[in-house]
Amino acid sequence: MASKANKDYFGLSWIVSLILAIIPITSWIFGFVTRFKEGHWVCALIRVIFGWNIIWLLDLICMIFAHHIFKLF
Repeated sequence: MASKANKDYFGLSWIVSLILAIIPITSWIFGFVTRFKEGHWVCALIRVIFGWNIIWLLDLICMIFAHHIFKLF
């Protein structure tokens, strides 16, 4: 498994990010915080509203197949 310079969820490895993405509450909270930290206010707001269902499923699919969390922009 190759190391990426831009890792997900606070620079954690892919496997740890995948485990955190599987748990809905951690995916919701960490997704919001990472978007807020990156300065993407709209994405953070969308994650707060839709993060517990739609975005969570997209995060899981992206983490499993593309090895990164779902990013709107």
